[in-house]
Amino acid sequence: MTEIKINPIGVVHNEIKQTGYRDCKDIVSEIEIDKKWTELLDGIEEFSHIIILFWMHAVPDGPRPKKVHPRGRTDLPLIGLLATRAPQRPNPIGITIVKLLKRSGNTLTVQGLDAIDGTPVVDIKSYMIPNIARKDIRMPEWVAKLQKPPKL
Repeated sequence: MTEIKINPIGVVHNEIKQTGYRDCKDIVSEIEIDKKWTELLDGIEEFSHIIILFWMHAVPDGPRPKKVHPRGRTDLPLIGLLATRAPQRPNPIGITIVKLLKRSGNTLTVQGLDAIDGTPVVDIKSYMIPNIARKDIRMPEWVAKLQKPPKL
């Protein structure tokens, strides 16, 4: 296989200082893009939502589990790692659709980013719903259970 080199284009600044699952839908973050890429942001403020790809730099190195319980919840099935959003991935790439609150020069203010402070951002894409939204999506039953607290 070919080796791939990815260079960060920016960094996340927010109040989240440690790893672990949390509901981030109300978290406001600033993404500071390297100034040499500022012009690449032109027009992004016309979108309500954008897609952030980031490198989960705080995930410890070492062996990755082949199967996990989603969010560590043992009331959910043990499934293959790549069928989840668990951070212990072969390549720790995160992806989140966020609400774009504003752009100021090379800084984007967003809401809903599930990345910790200092996380390197590797790419940003506009969220163009007609090209992405699907009506034929199917998910396993356990996904709906993630919205409910576990039974103790």
